[in-house]
Amino acid sequence: MLAAMPEAPLLVIDGLRAAVGGTEILKGVTLTVRRGEIHALMGPNGSGKSTLANVLMGHPAYTVTGGRVMFLGEDITGWTPDQRGRAGIFLAFQYPEEIPGVSVVNFLRSALSNRTGTDYTVLELRLKVMDTMKELGMDSSFADRYLNEGFSGGERKRNEVLQMAVLQPELAVLDETDSGLDIDALRTVAEGVSKVASPEKGFLIITHYQRMLDYITPDVVHVFVDGRIAQTGDASLANRIEEDGYDAFRTGAA
Repeated sequence: MLAAMPEAPLLVIDGLRAAVGGTEILKGVTLTVRRGEIHALMGPNGSGKSTLANVLMGHPAYTVTGGRVMFLGEDITGWTPDQRGRAGIFLAFQYPEEIPGVSVVNFLRSALSNRTGTDYTVLELRLKVMDTMKELGMDSSFADRYLNEGFSGGERKRNEVLQMAVLQPELAVLDETDSGLDIDALRTVAEGVSKVASPEKGFLIITHYQRMLDYITPDVVHVFVDGRIAQTGDASLANRIEEDGYDAFRTGAA
């Protein structure tokens, strides 16, 4: 009897190079995320972390100049953002946009219908959203507010956690979700991410500081400097970053 083939990793980034406006930002990035894993990508401002997040989602402003992105064994390097979203990749933005006139529940209805191919009624989606908000400890009035309009920084990030919980992506990429949050909002968002996490999902948490990792313990930490992964290790690597700073990982550092 033939042995069962192992399941393909959720995400394989293989020698990825990318540029914007003719300037190369990503300079050969390679990493693998498997189901059930939480990866933290830590680097200084300007290192290319957000560029990586945007390239993973197929942002048209960025040009892939080398390497490839594989998702569940398929090469998605040329896929559009909506194709990636339907396949199960989710990006939580560093600065979520306001969409005046579109309520949270209607936005989620459209997004979930596109994700699953099922045309949910407003009532069906409202019930689902209300159940999810209860699990996340969110006030039910949140569902009828216009998307991110007048939201505090913490509310915007909690809304992204709500989107993750409703859409149930296979892979979630969090681009500096801790940016601009006070300690209480950070804790709330981290708790929400922990509730969404499962053995079937993978997370790539992109961050500048260790403070998010005080609440979410990653399986793997990558140090990202000058468009490259300079070092990979376990959660203890984040402590070294805190002690030594990012300059210790630059090419040629002692």
